[in-house]
Amino acid sequence: MNSESYQRAELFYEGKAKNLYNVKNHPELVWQEFRNSLTAFNAQKKGEFTGKGSINRDITSIIFRYLSKSLKTHFIVDIGETEMVTQRLSMLKLEVVVRNVLAGSTAKKLGIEEGASLDRPLVEFYYKEDALADPFISDDQALLLKTVRNQGELEQLKKMGLKVNQELLKFFSEIGIKLIDFKIEFGMNSTREIILADEISPDSCRLWDQKTNEKMDKDRFRRDLGQVQETYELVREKILNHWGSKV
Repeated sequence: MNSESYQRAELFYEGKAKNLYNVKNHPELVWQEFRNSLTAFNAQKKGEFTGKGSINRDITSIIFRYLSKSLKTHFIVDIGETEMVTQRLSMLKLEVVVRNVLAGSTAKKLGIEEGASLDRPLVEFYYKEDALADPFISDDQALLLKTVRNQGELEQLKKMGLKVNQELLKFFSEIGIKLIDFKIEFGMNSTREIILADEISPDSCRLWDQKTNEKMDKDRFRRDLGQVQETYELVREKILNHWGSKV
């Protein structure tokens, strides 16, 4: 079905950067609207800029279409400038973070200088709970909290996180960007098949220029580095110019 086949229905979730709506006559689908808002430090710092919703929608759309060649995602179709229709899933209360280079709070926590490359990618789980500031948790804690049914599903999430990393390293390398780390989320369909969901954008990735190590992601907002809008626009331009006609 094309985008004209879908109609937005009632709002059922208002998030930090996206609103979620039902889709008329399609209970199996979700209508996502990307907003212009920016948040950091568990929404303690807030901002926005014009066009951000459109930028993140475009970036997420191209990346999901690219990744759909090698794994299942919830992406269905783009709508307008800031929206997309996706498969409705039962979202896991886990964020999967994959790190190729130490940066931010992890580098500080480990007492290692930011920018240190890792011998192999590091996969971590964080418990999705705003009231607790989404804490890091171990495998055993993830099972204790019943975020998944068993260790096998945790291992599958790790495997899928590493697969996404492998594909995104190539994706960004071809446009002169270093993939430092990223956060992804997964959901399950009615048969408990694990599917990549949510978004992948400069909000959820650390991206550095390959030559200069200039930050090209939400750290520009977190750290008051300036040129937030210009940098997001540059990332979209690079992606569209190289990948827009290929996915």
